[in-house]
Amino acid sequence: MKKMIATVLATVIILSICGIASTEQETRKMETAADADEFIAAFLGEHPEELENAWAFSAQMEAVLGQVGGIAGIAKQFSAFGTPENIMPAYEGKAGAVKVFYIPCTFTAMQVDLVLAVQEGVIAGLQTGPYSGSKEETTESDLYDSLELALPIPSIGELPGILTVPKGEGPFPAVILLQGSGASDKDESIGNLKPFRDLAEGLGERGIAVYRFDKRSYVYGMEMMENKHLTLVDEYLEDAMNAVQLLARQDRIDPDRIFVLGHSLGGNAIPAVAREMESAPVKACGFIMMAASPRPLDVLMREQYDFLYSLMPEITPDQQAEKDAVFAELDKLQDLYALAEDDRVAGVYSAYWKWLADYDIIQAAKDITQPVLLLQGEEDYQVTLEDFRIWKDALGEKENWRMISYPELTHAFTAGHKTEGAQVYARSDRMDVQVIEDIEDFIVNER
Repeated sequence: MKKMIATVLATVIILSICGIASTEQETRKMETAADADEFIAAFLGEHPEELENAWAFSAQMEAVLGQVGGIAGIAKQFSAFGTPENIMPAYEGKAGAVKVFYIPCTFTAMQVDLVLAVQEGVIAGLQTGPYSGSKEETTESDLYDSLELALPIPSIGELPGILTVPKGEGPFPAVILLQGSGASDKDESIGNLKPFRDLAEGLGERGIAVYRFDKRSYVYGMEMMENKHLTLVDEYLEDAMNAVQLLARQDRIDPDRIFVLGHSLGGNAIPAVAREMESAPVKACGFIMMAASPRPLDVLMREQYDFLYSLMPEITPDQQAEKDAVFAELDKLQDLYALAEDDRVAGVYSAYWKWLADYDIIQAAKDITQPVLLLQGEEDYQVTLEDFRIWKDALGEKENWRMISYPELTHAFTAGHKTEGAQVYARSDRMDVQVIEDIEDFIVNER
């Protein structure tokens, strides 16, 4: 999956590469897991640039590859993970109609899967995904059940999901979870963290049902990548609407007490979800926004890059060139409506950026009449206390809004400090209990 506003509010790093098959020499097609093993070994080796002439790549991604300095440019970005320590054998899977190969990798700073997307033997993308090298045993609880419940997507298919519901007949209040940017699984896995699993289990133990599902870009990434008209509507709004209607039909769920929670870019989507929900047969009775920003996405991207580069003891010429290239790409947004339908910025078609430019998130938030809980980690470098201040200035006096910030909590609402950068995602921490308790209190008392 090509990065969908990656590196921004996304808590998992999504990197995609694509290229064009050489016409001057015969290129190989990727057919087996052994082929994937060979490719990744070279990609993480000393001369990744040699892959461009050896393997067949998707022609439509040639421009994107050129923007990032080719495969070698992508490989440099993986230096944020540290040095490769263990590369496990690839295994085959499916993402929608696309064949994928998963390669679990342990780096000195983080564990991730490298995921190769392949169409008819042609490499269409490379991304990171949740680490699958050590499968956790499914935990059982005397306090809740975990039930498989797929979310139907009209005209496309369905998204695998899990409904965590307290033991008993109910009916119970419920929360629907919307992940941050990029392709994300139902746990919203971020390095070694799984914040949505923590929420599901923590709230399930407290008498509140939680529905989490694989994000559409995680399951149907290739289809979304090819959609030139893709906007936040496709990425969040439709699935949030359908999830509310789905839960309202479940026997143990109270249809009058369904909440929608969004984290990061999912939190940014909440005011638009609330607006869209006004026309739904069953409406959400309240909303929760975690680490959401009211500022433009490209502003956040620049700020995040500036901060992460400031943590480096010194910046090499290559690193400075990479940063300059990212900022030059974002400069295209200064004349947004000069972009054609086929133009991409930061790997995303212009329609996505134009929708965001027209999205008055503050006004949409002011229009919400249901209770809203806004949560912010004070050690979050991706969405900062500046964002929290803007929310408080605009909405702090409204009676239906409640806002809480947490000292020493990060973007994933785990303990840490912003000066650690992405290293916080390498730990196997759980979401802070106080955050879960505050969400419980909001759901129980803010009706």
